[in-house]
Amino acid sequence: MMELPLKEAEVLIETLRSRFEKNRARHENIEWAPVQAALMANVTKLQSLHEMGKTGGEPDVVGYDRATGEYIFYDCSAESPAGRRSVCYDLEGLESRKENRPHNNAVDMAAMMGITILNEEQYRHLQTLGNFDLKTSSWIVTPASIRKLGGAIFGDRRYNTVFVYHNGAQSYYAARAFRGLLRV
Repeated sequence: MMELPLKEAEVLIETLRSRFEKNRARHENIEWAPVQAALMANVTKLQSLHEMGKTGGEPDVVGYDRATGEYIFYDCSAESPAGRRSVCYDLEGLESRKENRPHNNAVDMAAMMGITILNEEQYRHLQTLGNFDLKTSSWIVTPASIRKLGGAIFGDRRYNTVFVYHNGAQSYYAARAFRGLLRV
């Protein structure tokens, strides 16, 4: 992944700062200055945050890991990121489709962006910070035992409840993408 040009990095940092200030409830007890310092010290992570934003993820700080000294960013767009929709769960699922193959898969897209797909615990944590995926759904990291049998899991929020359920890994829908996380 290429390094983000300085001007784009400055615009991105200002966008992240503005989002951070507008959504203080997502990161109580975290101040912006050390987040910005961490971003400036990890320019390759800026490119990943840029990709998250470019695909509609609206990344924001959702926590701080004291053990590693890292700030945790999640995709915080109200709906699953539009630029990542209509993808199978992984390459195996994509290749198993006989016809009407989508253009990509969630696992490979996340890897290319330098981010990790949210797991179920992280997805449920995101849902404590607001109401997400009211009209869409998001692939989440699937346990190997389920994936081995051809399935994959996804989550959404309906009826004021967070649901996690399954599909074949080869399925894809116009309203399903994936949400990622990045540690900086």
